[in-house]
Amino acid sequence: MTAVSDAPRMHNALSVHVTREGVAVLTFDLPNEPVNKFNRAVKDEFLATLDRQTSDRAVKSLVLISGKPDSFIAGADIEEFLEIRSAAEAEQLSREGQAMLDRLEGMTKPVVFAIHGACMGGGLEAALASHYRIATDSPKTVLALPEVMLGLLPGAGGTQRLPRTVGLRNALDMILTGRNVRARKALKIGLIDELVHPAILRDIAVDRAAALANGKLARSKGRKAHGAADAVLEDNPVGRALVLRKARDQILEKTHGHYPAPLAAIEAVAAGYKHGIDKGFTQEARAFGEMSVTEVSKQLIFLFFATTALKKDPGVDEPAPTVGPIDKLGILGAGFMGAGIASVAAMQGTLVRIKDAEHARVAKGMKAVSEVLRERLKRKQITRQQFGDQMSLVGGTLDYSGFANADMVIEAVFEDLATKHTVLREAEQHLRPDAVYASNTSSIPIADIAAAARHPERVLGMHFFSPVHKMPLLEVVVTSSTGQAATVKAVAYGKKLGKHVIVVNDGPGFYTTRILSAFMNEAGKLIDEGAAIDELDKALTSFGFPVGPVTLMDEVGIDVGGKIGPILAQAFGARMAPADSFRRVVEAGRTGRKGKKGFYHYDEKGKRGGVDESVYELLPTGTQRKSLPASEMVERTVLAMVNEAARCLEEGILRSPRDGDIGAVFGLGFPPFRGGPFRYVDSEGVGSIVGKLQELHRALAPRYEPSQLLLDMARLGKRFYHAAGKPV
Repeated sequence: MTAVSDAPRMHNALSVHVTREGVAVLTFDLPNEPVNKFNRAVKDEFLATLDRQTSDRAVKSLVLISGKPDSFIAGADIEEFLEIRSAAEAEQLSREGQAMLDRLEGMTKPVVFAIHGACMGGGLEAALASHYRIATDSPKTVLALPEVMLGLLPGAGGTQRLPRTVGLRNALDMILTGRNVRARKALKIGLIDELVHPAILRDIAVDRAAALANGKLARSKGRKAHGAADAVLEDNPVGRALVLRKARDQILEKTHGHYPAPLAAIEAVAAGYKHGIDKGFTQEARAFGEMSVTEVSKQLIFLFFATTALKKDPGVDEPAPTVGPIDKLGILGAGFMGAGIASVAAMQGTLVRIKDAEHARVAKGMKAVSEVLRERLKRKQITRQQFGDQMSLVGGTLDYSGFANADMVIEAVFEDLATKHTVLREAEQHLRPDAVYASNTSSIPIADIAAAARHPERVLGMHFFSPVHKMPLLEVVVTSSTGQAATVKAVAYGKKLGKHVIVVNDGPGFYTTRILSAFMNEAGKLIDEGAAIDELDKALTSFGFPVGPVTLMDEVGIDVGGKIGPILAQAFGARMAPADSFRRVVEAGRTGRKGKKGFYHYDEKGKRGGVDESVYELLPTGTQRKSLPASEMVERTVLAMVNEAARCLEEGILRSPRDGDIGAVFGLGFPPFRGGPFRYVDSEGVGSIVGKLQELHRALAPRYEPSQLLLDMARLGKRFYHAAGKPV
């Protein structure tokens, strides 16, 4: 018999402490890693630990808890996926994961999972194989199966155990979206059995493990809710077939068939219901293997590693200066963007002061902040107390009172250089010498704005995307005068706001606006030539963009595009000349959805309908439209963007292809499964891209003259990335 001791017995990732009640508390704390994850070594240790506890007569039950402060288990080690060379190899990896969790589920001694923080992927699959699950009532505790976001599906039994735990519809929602489930909802749907305060998680878990061992508590049975809808749709083959068919239809409508993993996951779930759980496991492993070698998965895993690396990038060359936090933020301009920035700042606990010239504008801005936060309250992402606390952080003013204490000021006023100069000169008189001054301009060069500054070293651009609380990218724009301290502060604060932050060098349109303008201008030229608006949009959504270029123009504001176009045309000449169609629609006073009149119809609530046929009367070719091949419309718009992206890298606007791909995917909606403009060039072959550009240049000069960078790469047979996904 093993002696009971208060001293933990240390292994590699798992330490074991046996309590006097005979509960073995397994603490998972992977050394030298910020989060726990399952790699091959951890899996071997986990199985060996289970075997030891099974044979230890002093142990009656087990608890698994994390040694990390705010994370449970992040899932599988994605690094190991890069080593996979074949579908068969990946299928075997899945089978090994399934076998490990079968061993866990089959333990005669009950196992309790004590969950605090993120429980993701393989971590949740392991929890589903345990016998009782307790989670903390904390905003940091979320549960999810995010494999679909990597072009994969759960491969350690998740497609089989989750539906049997939370019901088919709840399981499909989690598996097909990768969406986080917060602890309270997890309790409601039966994903966990109990919800406790973080301070008592360990004690309650040990108590429940002892009760399970003594027969005083039943093992988890999963789903608690079981209403009439469940009986009709989930508890019989006909109903399940209906749910699964609807799920397939929705996935195809949403993804246009570009993402195979969600469909493969549905097939694995269906196989488990139709042929039994063992056949379901077999189908899951086979599908996992097939998905792991798809081009889609490779691109999505690249984006995962790229964004992970970006989180560690301070925005300047190392060694980066050490700077203080941004605790107090001033915002100049209470319009849509200013209010949006204020709302995300308040979510992160920043004290915010919004200034505008009129009481009505300030009040409107405060209302907009309230609406964003109230939506989070409505969705139960925050409590009523948190809503009140966050709103209390935001105040409005007509003067600069409070700005003397600001760590950073973000200007979000009208896109006019003279106006921005006036605001900068006024603001500098009230700011601390070390306060960062950022402009939220989307096109005006920051150096032109900083020309009015007494301290240009603290001036930079922070280009947020609309709507701020939803769009994940922040583009920080620096000039040759911007100090490293200001850059590091802006990057660190952007990360605090939950953004992917890329740092670009100054220039008209920076990076994202510049390549988007090339894309949009070509879309406009196609309309000039007679392309039908809806056919153009459909061609680009079929390629993988979330919305087509004309819909995007309506969403952003046709008038906004109308202001940016001339700025870039002045800087880059005929290559970036705006389309005649867009100019005419702007001059007609149409602004898009916000004005309920654009290229499309809008109802009183701003909901979009079909094309407003009357807009054709404003266009160069009138109402006569011609049907152009979708491939031609895609090629012209996408290659215009790709070529301009290469120019930005060539000119030093971009620091790396990685930043260019992240900026395009997360800021502009470039299809994630294509990896970004630079990954797209590598996938298609730079020689092929250059050949198509040269052909278009001969027909449509000067818009498609290939960048010198692409020409040189084609001549030398180079790529932007190595096969492993790292920039060359």
